Amino acid sequence: MSEPRTRSRRTAAETREHVLAVAHDLFYWRGIRITGVDTIAAEAGVAPTTLYRLFASKDDLVAAYVQRADALYREWFSAAAGPAGAPPRDRILAVFDALEEQIQPEVCRGCPFLMALSEFPDTDLPAHRHAVATKAWVRDQLAGLTSQLDVDDPDTVADHLILVFEGAYASTQALGAAGPAGRARSIAQTLIDTAAPAPGSGVRA
Repeated sequence: MSEPRTRSRRTAAETREHVLAVAHDLFYWRGIRITGVDTIAAEAGVAPTTLYRLFASKDDLVAAYVQRADALYREWFSAAAGPAGAPPRDRILAVFDALEEQIQPEVCRGCPFLMALSEFPDTDLPAHRHAVATKAWVRDQLAGLTSQLDVDDPDTVADHLILVFEGAYASTQALGAAGPAGRARSIAQTLIDTAAPAPGSGVRA
């Protein structure tokens, strides 16, 4: 007769990550303010006291959620852009190809960072600051890529691209992934290919 199995316990770090993963799904799909800490604790299978040992307040939990989403998003963007040695035009368009997949309704309700900013407009709150930092990072990544293009004004191209990128997320909720958001990649390609060439280059981007 085999001995009874004992349930392995999560470490504090594992429990924290588990709670954050549950909070991520609930905050993203249901909304942050409407989702209470007790609901998260129940869905995660932990006592509310355990959750409050890991996060001092709901604001702390929300900030940690945005930070976790940021780390995942940076991984996604970097993987989508591909290797640093690839042509910058190809890397930019690869990101927009990945974006088209990411905004499909079965996996996307919109941009989690835009949603966090709308629910937490107070610029002093950590969740707001973390979401702003994510948006600034994405803009910097696109600017870094456009700076490698043979165009006259790479910063303007980057700003145009970021508007298309953000617009895809913003329009998906109301008009669907097959609406204007479905044209994001073709718009990005047009912006790059019609940008004025750098002085003296003799070629277009």
